[in-house]
Amino acid sequence: MTAGRRGRVARAYFRVLNATLNPVTVRLARSGFGPLALIRHTGRRSGRTYETPIVLARDGRDFVAELTYGPGVDWYRNVVAAGGCVVVHGGTEHRIAGVEPYPAQAGLAAFGRPAALLLRLLRRREFRLLRTAATDAETPG
Repeated sequence: MTAGRRGRVARAYFRVLNATLNPVTVRLARSGFGPLALIRHTGRRSGRTYETPIVLARDGRDFVAELTYGPGVDWYRNVVAAGGCVVVHGGTEHRIAGVEPYPAQAGLAAFGRPAALLLRLLRRREFRLLRTAATDAETPG
């Protein structure tokens, strides 16, 4: 398969996810149910606000994200470009003031035993630390 064809297939895959799975997971994440959280970010080019469902782990006041699709995904690129975002976790909003690379071993440990085992089996090695703002009041969202 050529690189151009792979790119078209990947874009089609993400369009299907956005139209089917994301609406359900966004509702679940917004409700505070389960391990899902929302990343509320602003588009780099469009300026629109987006909400992307993601599984995050807590690390003290901060969050750890596993970049399943790598650092080229839009939500991540938008957060880096903006220098932050809002995480809605457990029904509570947290302002994120910065994102930084996170060591794979520490990232796996943050997710805990069952999830870490699965992440190891899937050979996931890309983790990022989402630092909460020092003034984060953790107000219900």
